[in-house]
Order: sequence, then C-alpha cells, then structure tokens
Amino acid sequence: MHLIPEIAQQRSSLEALRRDLHAHPELCFNEFRTADRVAAKLTEWGIPIHRGLGRTGVVGIVKHGTSRRAIGLRADMDALPMQEANTFAHASTHPGKMHGCGHDGHTAMLLAAAQYLATHRHFDGTVYLIFQPAEEGGGGAREMIQDGLFDKFPMDAVFGMHNWPGMVLGQFAVSPGPVMASSNEFKITVHGKGGHAAMPHNALDPVPVACQLVQAFQTIISRNLKPIDAGVISVTMIHAGEATNVIPNACELQGTVRTFSLAVLDQIEQRMRVLTEHLCAASNLRADFEFRRNYPPTINSAAEADFARQVMADLVGDARVLVQEPTMGAEDFSFMLQAKPGCYAFIANGDGDHRALGHGGGPCMLHNPSYDFNDELLPLGATYWVRLAEAWLSS
Repeated sequence: MHLIPEIAQQRSSLEALRRDLHAHPELCFNEFRTADRVAAKLTEWGIPIHRGLGRTGVVGIVKHGTSRRAIGLRADMDALPMQEANTFAHASTHPGKMHGCGHDGHTAMLLAAAQYLATHRHFDGTVYLIFQPAEEGGGGAREMIQDGLFDKFPMDAVFGMHNWPGMVLGQFAVSPGPVMASSNEFKITVHGKGGHAAMPHNALDPVPVACQLVQAFQTIISRNLKPIDAGVISVTMIHAGEATNVIPNACELQGTVRTFSLAVLDQIEQRMRVLTEHLCAASNLRADFEFRRNYPPTINSAAEADFARQVMADLVGDARVLVQEPTMGAEDFSFMLQAKPGCYAFIANGDGDHRALGHGGGPCMLHNPSYDFNDELLPLGATYWVRLAEAWLSS
C-alpha cells in the first residue's frame, strides 16, 4: 500500500478530527458547525473558500500553474436522524442524530487531501474541494448545482467516494456504468365508500382493491420489464380503517421504486398508474396517484471509472481493486454525474472489528445504530484523492 508519508504521519490528528465530527452530527441543510470547521481548516491552510452553495455547502479552491483544466472532489457532510447505540467516547452528543453512514470520515479524508494539495501543489490546474450538505434525502448535490456550482467552478470531471462495510480494509471497488439506483416514492390513496363490516354490499370496500394493487405491481417487474432490466417495487406502508367492524372510506399505499435507468423508471411509473386506474375502475372506486422522483441513478462514465481504477491500482495493487457490484441504494452524487463526467467509487470500511469498546450490539453496517467509520482508512482515502487529482491534472 503506497500511502503518502506526510498524510500517514497525521493519522492521529485525522482521527481526532473525524471523531469530533462524529460526536457533533448535524442533519441535512443544518451542517453549520461542520461547515464552520471545514471552512476554518481550509482557511488555515491558505485555501480560498466559497460558502453558501446548497445553503451550507463549502467549496475550496486549490490552483497551481497555468492550465485551465480542473477536477472536482466531493465529500458529504450530513448525518442521519437516528439514535446512536454506541457509547464510546466519540459517540453522538446530539440525541436522535448520528453519523451512521460515515460522512464524518468522508469529510475528514477530503480535508486531509486538501492540506497536502495546498502544501505541495504537484499539479498544473485547479482542484475544487466540494463539501456537500444534505445527501441523506435533501438532495444537497442538486441544490449546489442549482446555486451555480458548475458555473462558478467549471471543472472537467467530478469524483466521489463512499466507505463500504464488508469489504476488506485496503480494497477499493469501481466500475463504469450504473453503480447505484434511482430512488423514488409513491403514495396511492384508494377511495371507496365506508360502511358496516356486516353489510359489505352497501359499501365500496377499498381494501381488497389495495391488496390487488400490491400483487399486481409485482407483475410489472416479472412480466413487463425485460428480464435483464433491474427494478424493485416495494410497498412498505398500508393504512386503512379505525375499527374492526367498519369498512373504511379509503386505503393508502406507500412505498419506493428503484431502477438503474430512467427508461425503466418511466415504464414502471406508467404501468403503476395504469394498473391503479383500471383496477379501481373495475370495482367502481377511484384513486389518487402520486409519484415522486428523488434521486436519479448513479452512472459512472467509462473513461473516468477506468482512470480512477488505475490510480487505485497504483496505490493498493490490481487485485485489491474490485468490480463495483451495483447496489439498489441511492446517492445524490448522481445529480453531479448527470451534469459532468465522473466516477463514484467505494473504499473498504472493514468488517467492524475496528470499533472501540462501547460499540452497540449490531453489525457495523451503513445506517445501523452500531456503525462507526474505520479511522484506519483515513490516510488511504486522503492519499487516493491526492493521487487522483495529481494524475488527472498531469494527464
């Protein structure tokens, strides 16, 4: 493993920084303390900053030489609205808020890279350090773009990275094409006519039709999509009724849809809408159909994924750079990849053995109350960011 010595020697200070961020988690668009800490560190190292994109976003600018080429490196800053189960010294001090996805580590790795880049500047061009708010459901990447991220800071490509539990420490994973799915939500309200449960002939019962919809939606996946196209429809909430002897007036279904392409998403939404309309009409009912598209699929461009793979291989060896298996989880870095070429990769977080005494009883998985970022990978992640930027601006 070829770590940059100056970064490796700062492991203890990086760990302290990361743990401080972990102890003070902030939710989407409220990353005020985190953004202040990021801005203060960048300013301390002589890096010009711009604040306010996406409300609490911070962008650092490191320039050297005369080239107009530029690369963007992105880290997310927000935490999750969940209660932490860990009781070690750096556990969350804010009840109901937790860095359960490792954004504290992502921020610390990019800060470490920023310090080295500002000190050494072994490149010709510009590195934009993007500290993004509100990845966890707020669409902070979209908000930064709408506020002019790529207009104010024109860059040729943008790169992101996420820690991945279960992979062996020292490994990366990267691939071209779709690597994370789109995230979408639906809400369907089937309207009938309530009545006495003993006299269903005097009512229009919405519950059987709602149950038919749950089953019918699965035929979209099995009978409407091409077998090689991936999609998931999950009905996760069904609400109806207030008493056992009353047929309710309405039944509400909610859930999610995930796909790796917008074409498949279009097909699923259209079929869900048609099935809802016609199944309700067949029983003299009507329905309200709402479909909200949250995050598009995260799709790596081939050239940038191959470039990142080579940088990773130079650091850890070819055998430790894995094929990135696509996941149905979603990521708002997808908005950046819609606007610019780029790549979103995974860096191994280990199997949880790194956690100190006082960790919760559950596994060290993302969005789990017993999760904690693995500080051992801080120097490796920071080294990757530096070598990626240097190689990109030298190619």
